[in-house]
Amino acid sequence: MNRLSFANLSTLPASIQSPEARSAGGVGIVHFGPGAFHRAHQAAYVDDLLTHDPRWGIAAVSMRTRGTIDALAEQDGLYTLAIRDADPSMRVIGAHRRFLGPEDAAETHSLLADPAVALVTTTVTEKGYCLGGDGTLDMGHPDIVHDLAGTTVPRSVVGWIVAGLAARRAAGTVPFVPMPCDNLASNGAKLHAALVAFATRTDPSLADWIAGEVRIPSTMVDSITPASDAALYGDIASTLGVEDRAAVQRESFTQWVIEDIGCQLGPDLASVGAAVTTDVGGYEKAKLRILNGAHSTLAYAGLLRGSSSVVDAMRDPELAAFVDAMIVRDIIPMLPPVHGLDIQDYRAAVLQRFRNPVIVHRLDQIAQDGSQKLPYRLGDTLIANRRAGRMPTHVVAAFGAWTAFLIRRSRSGQPIVDPAGNRLAILAFEGSPAEIVARLTDEGLGIPREVLEDAALMAALGRAANDAHNEDWTSLFAG
Repeated sequence: MNRLSFANLSTLPASIQSPEARSAGGVGIVHFGPGAFHRAHQAAYVDDLLTHDPRWGIAAVSMRTRGTIDALAEQDGLYTLAIRDADPSMRVIGAHRRFLGPEDAAETHSLLADPAVALVTTTVTEKGYCLGGDGTLDMGHPDIVHDLAGTTVPRSVVGWIVAGLAARRAAGTVPFVPMPCDNLASNGAKLHAALVAFATRTDPSLADWIAGEVRIPSTMVDSITPASDAALYGDIASTLGVEDRAAVQRESFTQWVIEDIGCQLGPDLASVGAAVTTDVGGYEKAKLRILNGAHSTLAYAGLLRGSSSVVDAMRDPELAAFVDAMIVRDIIPMLPPVHGLDIQDYRAAVLQRFRNPVIVHRLDQIAQDGSQKLPYRLGDTLIANRRAGRMPTHVVAAFGAWTAFLIRRSRSGQPIVDPAGNRLAILAFEGSPAEIVARLTDEGLGIPREVLEDAALMAALGRAANDAHNEDWTSLFAG
């Protein structure tokens, strides 16, 4: 079977959207980290933009391996995006025009220096920014140590961006806009500080220039993107009649929130659906508390009730109704208004995503690392309600389900996947549920320590943990 390419686009079914008739254009965006999420998310926005503005083709840069970029190059940069939902669809994306690996450093340097490149985006995971626990650049990170030594081939994305900005400054051209697209809170501010810190070690005047002249928007991105697998490749081959080894898949929902930094990014991403706002933090808080808070609640209560995936849990009418009530009664009232975000529409979209029958999101995966996630996903809502004089009974019940989950895992000998897993297992191994709640809170594991000062809340958490442990769902879900 032939590989997907421009030569055979005309043979694809008429229902498949493709860039067949698109005019050629240049490279205006350099992207570091062309993994599945980038190709399923940002590249789809850019692909839409290229239909009427061909200047913004993407140069895909992989800093470690060649697998993805070689697969793209073999297919003229084309690949299939499959939407996995109750109403599935496929389209061919043609947003990438250059494919650069670790051996192509000279070409990458040249592109970063090119004034036609206005935007440099990154999806390198949180670890890829080489930040320490306090969110600042880790000067002892091996990649940063390597790059500060003066090599011409950086290993870190921070080293690459600073090298590109140095070339722009030396040439007297305007800097490109760096834009991180990993879900790291205040990612723009953190990347900006990291660039300045790195440059300070090599060229203090460059650091001053970056501090004063380079603007970096914070962003929030969202779309569930399962890994590509044999089933996906087979489905595409049977539907399109060609082989595609660079295909990706995601849910239909997609969100890209970009901070308005008061100047043009280059490409008009707002024209293709990105939300440009002065309140990225408001969007982040809504996502963290509504989507992630509900996800964790479904995980712990769902596992206790015998579900294995999010869609399974949402087929449990009592649990689904409970989670919706938690969002409506406990979470939304504590969220400030966010310009451009209809909170009720967002709530409905989240619940609809949870009911997607095609995306299988396992509860045991979501349940991992609860001691680190719950303070932000549910703890902040808990505290906000109490400061407002309210008892958030549904969030209290969610913490009760987490406590019962720990008890069940600990006493059955099942591992608790969490950085504090061993300690959680010890704390939950014996004693009453209320006593375990007190231990967890005293150590600040999952439940914020300031709750200890609130006797009424501590009593409510203890009752909820007891109800969940005894599987008294009527009492627990009644709130």
